[in-house]
Amino acid sequence: MKQTPTLKQQRQWMEQWRHAAVALTEVKRDELANMTDEQAWQKSDRLLSLAPFYRRRTRTSGLVKQQALFHKHRTK
Repeated sequence: MKQTPTLKQQRQWMEQWRHAAVALTEVKRDELANMTDEQAWQKSDRLLSLAPFYRRRTRTSGLVKQQALFHKHRTK
């Protein structure tokens, strides 16, 4: 059976994660600072290649809604 951590254990755990977050931020900053242009292009291409998987399909371009919004808020 799993025991609930004590308040002291919870605080130690949180402190450990805070230190880890700082360390990971430093690693990320160093990696970005030392990245070559070629590496940056490759990472950008990989990231942009994911866009089709996360794009929500729409049936319209939104132009009709935009025009309705403009009409609603135009000054008379």
